[in-house]
Amino acid sequence: MRDFLWNYFSRTGEIDAYLLYKKHEAVTQGETTPAAPDEGAKD
Repeated sequence: MRDFLWNYFSRTGEIDAYLLYKKHEAVTQGETTPAAPDEGAKD
């Protein structure tokens, strides 16, 4: 999954793919990251 996300990001520049890549990296390393203040907010 990690390689797929990185390859997808590097080919498309899609920021969401990079954010998922970083989240996956944190989860697999047993870390938890605080949610951004606007994460999940809908306008």
